[in-house]
Amino acid sequence: MVKNDLYDVPHIGSLQDVLIKSAQKYPDKLALEDLNDTPIPSVTYSQLLKNVLKFGTALRNLGVKERAKVAIIGENRVQWGIAYLTCVCFNYVVVPIDRKLSESEIINIIHESDAEAIIYSSEFHPLFLEKSKIFRKMKFYICMDYIKAENNFYTMIDLLFSSKGCSLDNLPQINPEELAVILFTSGTLGKSKGVMLSQKNLTSNLMSMVSAFYIYPEDRFLSVLPIHHTYECTCGFLCPIYCGASVHYSRSLKTIVEDMQKVHPTILLGVPLLYDKMYRGIRKAIQEKKITSIIISPLITLTNILEGMGIDLKRRLFKEIHEKFGGSIRAFITGGAKQDPVIAKGLREFGFTFIQGYGLTETSPILTLNRLNNFRDDSAGLPLPGVEIKIANPDSEGNGEIWAKGPNIMLGYYKNEKATKEVMENGWFKTGDIGHVDSDGFLYINGRKKNVIISKSGKNVYPEEIEDILNRSPFILESMVYAEQDSKHGEIIKAQIYVDAEAFIELSEKENIQINEQVIQEIIRKEIQNINKNLTPFKRIQDFIIRDKEFEKTTAQKIKRYANVPE
Repeated sequence: MVKNDLYDVPHIGSLQDVLIKSAQKYPDKLALEDLNDTPIPSVTYSQLLKNVLKFGTALRNLGVKERAKVAIIGENRVQWGIAYLTCVCFNYVVVPIDRKLSESEIINIIHESDAEAIIYSSEFHPLFLEKSKIFRKMKFYICMDYIKAENNFYTMIDLLFSSKGCSLDNLPQINPEELAVILFTSGTLGKSKGVMLSQKNLTSNLMSMVSAFYIYPEDRFLSVLPIHHTYECTCGFLCPIYCGASVHYSRSLKTIVEDMQKVHPTILLGVPLLYDKMYRGIRKAIQEKKITSIIISPLITLTNILEGMGIDLKRRLFKEIHEKFGGSIRAFITGGAKQDPVIAKGLREFGFTFIQGYGLTETSPILTLNRLNNFRDDSAGLPLPGVEIKIANPDSEGNGEIWAKGPNIMLGYYKNEKATKEVMENGWFKTGDIGHVDSDGFLYINGRKKNVIISKSGKNVYPEEIEDILNRSPFILESMVYAEQDSKHGEIIKAQIYVDAEAFIELSEKENIQINEQVIQEIIRKEIQNINKNLTPFKRIQDFIIRDKEFEKTTAQKIKRYANVPE
């Protein structure tokens, strides 16, 4: 039922509550499925609860006490989900770790978190065998895969098989306001910050999110983003569990299209880079069909007019494009970074519902979300129910740091009171992002406060805005804009460009020209000149360099800005 553009949703007091209610309501319905070959390839909701009860009992029997820190590291898979839900149902504090971190970063997080047990996939078994003696607090190593069990090393499958489980009455009492999850935003020694979230933080976010964008039991999520990240974990794992939907774990980023053909997902959670590549792929496929490319623009114009009259023919006319992505997509959802509105509008014009949201790890994570029938493609959306947003110290144009308040705001940083005080003020969390709110309440993000370039005229330049424009060029795959000192002109705006090789190959074949470094430089120079014409003078790019390699990125596919800026 919908009230005031919001849906009525079931109340949940804890994540333990989430699993039990869904298992009772949807016992025989598929909950989780691996598309890779794993020891537990799939579970229904009743099987999921049964596995959690058995695994939690096994941990108890090993001697893992309530409130102990339990780390999890591994690829997206059913067993990761079982391990996480076991921790939150049996009153442990779960510490998800990014599997793409370096060995030293993984070791540091284990040390900083005070973890007493770790559940891991087999790729980390050699590391833990070698380094086990340096972890003085670590007592239990539990591998998701088949290994030789010895000393303090166990296999998850053996523990499940030998456990009798327990009744629901024997589950611990959960205090939803206590620490439940520690998420480290970095693994670097001395710089790692562990975001502390409670079950109340997470459940409040789940209820608010689903009240704004309803998830149905029939929905199928294809999971492609790393599950340790709060965006994927809350929105792509806990959310479908709360709603009785199913989650299907993709084999890899390279197999997404094939996996979509198998799963026929209705929901895909992605990041801007994923949708950028997706849209480029659609456009390229259209251009290769010359007749289709001629009629596509008039078709889009026609369907836009009809849509304004309440007649939606987009999915039918662009059925071939939809079939490529499984044919059942109900919504593409993007987060983790600002999405170029041109991409959002472009996908929408092909009949895809495109929903953009905004949040941070510290906010569990969602703060704002566009609605199905109330959206702005260039906006991060409206605040979720229960979330307050304000712009601190706005400038003459209304831009300032975004502050947020609500039940989803973190407890603080683990063992780091100083860092906590720096970002909290009277219950308000300082996001570190710059933006503004329009008269309708929509939030717009300019960029990160720490990335802002101050022009000679004193104006703020937001690199992310310029990067969006650069990336629209067919010859530019990725870009990064930053300030650099120049011996003649002082501080200038410079861009690093990673070109789209396929676009240059197509140009070579079409124009019968040899592609070399000089040609690439000249084409990119012309692209930047054209872009500069539409930028106000203080935002214009004054120099650029061509990169040989892709930018170094986080596992959430964000460019590591400072790792890529030359010394």
